[in-house]
Amino acid sequence: MNKITVYERADFEGLSREFTCDVPDLHELDFGDCIASLKVVGQPWIAYTQPKYEGEPHVFEEGEYEAVERPNSFSALRLVHHDLLDPQITLYERPHLQGACKVVSEETNLAYGYFNDRVASHVVQRGVWLLYQHPNRGGWHCLAWPGERVDDYGAQLNFQARLSHLRPLRPGRPTVTARLLWDQKRIEEEREVLVDEIVGVNETESEQALAAGSTREYSTTLWQSFRFSNATSLRAGLSFTLTVEAGNVFTVHKGRSESSTRRERSEVALPAKVPPRTQLTVHVLRKEVTLSVPVVLTITQNEAVRTEMGEYRSVSGTNVCARFSMRPLPAGGTGTEEQTENVAGTERAHSVQVGQEAMGTEPGDSLCVEQVHTGC
Repeated sequence: MNKITVYERADFEGLSREFTCDVPDLHELDFGDCIASLKVVGQPWIAYTQPKYEGEPHVFEEGEYEAVERPNSFSALRLVHHDLLDPQITLYERPHLQGACKVVSEETNLAYGYFNDRVASHVVQRGVWLLYQHPNRGGWHCLAWPGERVDDYGAQLNFQARLSHLRPLRPGRPTVTARLLWDQKRIEEEREVLVDEIVGVNETESEQALAAGSTREYSTTLWQSFRFSNATSLRAGLSFTLTVEAGNVFTVHKGRSESSTRRERSEVALPAKVPPRTQLTVHVLRKEVTLSVPVVLTITQNEAVRTEMGEYRSVSGTNVCARFSMRPLPAGGTGTEEQTENVAGTERAHSVQVGQEAMGTEPGDSLCVEQVHTGC
């Protein structure tokens, strides 16, 4: 929404009023010549020193102004409704759009070139422009509106050959809503990463229980990023949220590192029974999936709505599971050997000695490995 909130004192104190449309005379609303600070959301506003949009114009673009340059002097407010995304103005060195010309589409200090103090007429193709008498936004200034044609600066603006700086007004920040097209998602890669290995050896003639750490916690990760289309009109500084799932709301920042990492804890319970003269090996695995999902961006700005495309990408390693294997011990086994082999992605290898005396359990139970997170 485009709105302006005005205050009678600096630092947003005192009486206040909020407006969403033009106000030709603030005195009729009992708020004339008393504005000392203000806040703008959306499109720029023009404050005039006289009613009916007369007098000296002062431009306020989106932002907060703790103290205005001319306090207690504004009598009218005007909202800029025009499209400000692609500004363009053509300057001419002679009246009636004659002589050499210069096309400008961004803020320009003419003092750095050959057109300084040489402009006598102009035509505005798009956007709203501020024209300044001196470089660096200095001196007397005036507004130039889209479609406007000024044939003679001397007669119409009293501004003959005195233009040194100009800039277009900035549009307000758009509102962006994002929708993921899950039916068009693409899985780029799937792989399993070994994060833990637990070995239990039963050298006895009786079934024994493996009870080395009944529950273990493992860190899981989620990398997220967002890529805008090459033709996006969104500028740096914009941010919006992307609801990926109920517990994952990803904030996109245009122009900054558009990625995040989330760390969680996953628990894998490992109670098990080991048959006589058997080695049990438990592998704890994390399944990492890289996927991309198209995203439709609905952009609302100054009552105009358009759509653009983007892409959400994630590398998720949040799916943890446990797998086990058993093999009989060779005849004449000498006991448990510590597992020390290095495996890519392994956080730590474990060796557990299992025996009836150490475990304090009774034989006769069956082997059981509980798998907390499935999907591997």
